[in-house]
Amino acid sequence: MKTHNTNVFDDSILQPKYNIAPTDIQPVVRLARDTGERELAAMRWGLIPYWSKDAKVAFSTINAKAETITTSPVFRDAFKRRRCLVPADLFYEWAKLDAKTKQPYAIGLKDGSIFAFAGVWERWKDRAKGEVLETYSIITTDPNELITRLSIHDRMPVILKPSAYGRWLEPGDPDRPPIDLLRSFDPDLMTVWKVGPEVGNVKNDWSGLCEPV
Repeated sequence: MKTHNTNVFDDSILQPKYNIAPTDIQPVVRLARDTGERELAAMRWGLIPYWSKDAKVAFSTINAKAETITTSPVFRDAFKRRRCLVPADLFYEWAKLDAKTKQPYAIGLKDGSIFAFAGVWERWKDRAKGEVLETYSIITTDPNELITRLSIHDRMPVILKPSAYGRWLEPGDPDRPPIDLLRSFDPDLMTVWKVGPEVGNVKNDWSGLCEPV
């Protein structure tokens, strides 16, 4: 049985990526089942619920809405029992300039540090191939003042404070998951800058994509 987890962790997963796209395999942080310690696991972006008949659903489940995560059949069980941290140092959003033009922006922390998105993960078995695939989604919430002021997007990913990492990962009471952590991040700690249109092509992946223009 094959599985995308730390048992088959490839160091190439830790190489810098500058333009991550849905279905890409990336490192996430979760609690190890055997030890309860934090571990890196290689997972594919786009959650596939354990009961799904095929993997096609992953293209529509890259994000989970904070407002419906406790009731959505796709995410509610993972939210109760399988939460993870998705490391990043920036993310991209597009602002609509006119009917045909969008301006991409990069958004990160003012101090340039790595942060973590709130994520949920799932283990799914492809019965036809006999493989086990581990996948994740990033939770989104209402935009903060920075995102709203630039009219970039009506959503933003949930960024967790380091002080909340432990509580987010710990199983706790499945009937009382940490829903209160799913709120927008402090805009005073964030910065945004314009980047070039090349980031719009998922085939492009080099450090210059996130440089300001």
